[in-house]
Amino acid sequence: MKEIICETSNCEHNLKCRCLAGIISVGDGAKCLSRIKREGGALAQSFADVEAGEEFHGAETDSIVQCSAECALNSEGVCSADKITVKDALFSAKCRSRVPSSGK
Repeated sequence: MKEIICETSNCEHNLKCRCLAGIISVGDGAKCLSRIKREGGALAQSFADVEAGEEFHGAETDSIVQCSAECALNSEGVCSADKITVKDALFSAKCRSRVPSSGK
């Protein structure tokens, strides 16, 4: 997957809304299981984004998204979408690109 848009406010893998993890795991309920809280929290996240500079904004990474969520894009445990978006939820980060599967 070339594009994982990460809009979490406190994750070690998030830099300028790009997920830098090589492999991410999405579990039941579309919860991002790969999220690692950044030491220093959301403030440290903001500093890291500023330090990365504008040239990083368009950088692409090639990642694998392992998925165990009930989703139409789950293809034998791997996400088949071209891109996904991960956002903060109440107590976790979740894949917001999840498409409910029919008949699974």
